[in-house]
Amino acid sequence: MTDSSRAFLVARNPDADSTLPFLLLLPLGDGIVLKARESWPATARVYCHRFEQAWPAEAEIIEQTPVLLCRRRGAAIDLVLDRPRLARSQFIFTQVKGREAIFWQTQKTARAANPGGRIPRRRTLTDTVTIAVDTRERYPYRFAQQGAETVRATVPAGDYAVHAPDGSVLAAVERKSLENFAATLSDGSLAFQLQRLAELPLAAVVVEARYSALFKLEHVNGSWLADQLARLEVRYPEVHQVFADSRRFAEDWTYRFLTTALADASDPSPNG
Repeated sequence: MTDSSRAFLVARNPDADSTLPFLLLLPLGDGIVLKARESWPATARVYCHRFEQAWPAEAEIIEQTPVLLCRRRGAAIDLVLDRPRLARSQFIFTQVKGREAIFWQTQKTARAANPGGRIPRRRTLTDTVTIAVDTRERYPYRFAQQGAETVRATVPAGDYAVHAPDGSVLAAVERKSLENFAATLSDGSLAFQLQRLAELPLAAVVVEARYSALFKLEHVNGSWLADQLARLEVRYPEVHQVFADSRRFAEDWTYRFLTTALADASDPSPNG
C-alpha cells in the first residue's frame, strides 16, 4: 500500500481517565499509535506518548484524512496530509530527563517553542563508538578528542564507516583534501566514488576546505569545478557534500555524522 492510499486517523482515547484524550494512528510500517493531548498542534506543540496497545477497534474516530507522505527521518517523522489547510506537521522523538518525549508540531508552533525544543536531541550511545578506517587511508583521523575507537578495515565505500549490528555498513564518509577533491572532480573519478557511496544507507563527502577555495586554485578554472560539483550533487542527492573549512573541523563533522547515524539506528523500539 502506498502512502497516498493510507489515512491518518484521530480518535478519542477509550481510556476516559487518561490525560491524553486523543489517539493518533500514523501509517508508517505496521502503524504507530500515539496518545495526544490535542487533535492538532494549532497554537502550540502537542505532547504525545506511545500507546502500547494495538489500535482499539472501539475507538471513536473523529478524523480520517488521506496521507500524501509519512516518512521517518532520523529522530523525526514527517507527516503531509491531503488537504488544503493544516496539512504539514512533524513528530519529534526526543529525551527529557532521560525519558522519551514526543512532540507534534507544525512550522508555526515550532517557531514559537523554545529553541532547545525545536531540534530532536541525539540519542545517547552507551557504548564506546568504534569507527572503521579504510586500510588505504593515509594519515587518518584518530578521533582522539572525541573519545572514539578506530579499527583498520576494508571499507567498501568511503574512508570512515560505522556498522550496523548485522555487520553491514550503516554510514560512511569519504574524506577529501582540497587538492584531491579538485583532482577527482577534474578526472571524473569522484563520480564513481559517489556511485558507490550512494549504495549505502547514509553517506557523505567532507572536504577539508571552504567552498570558496575552489575558485582560488591554480591551473584549473574554479567555475568549471563548481559546475562539475553541482552536476554530481544533482545526480547523487543521497550523498551529502560538506565543506568543513579545515582538517580539524572535517574530523569533528565526520565524528558527529557517523555517531548520529549510529545513535538514530540504535532505537530498540519496534515503532522506531
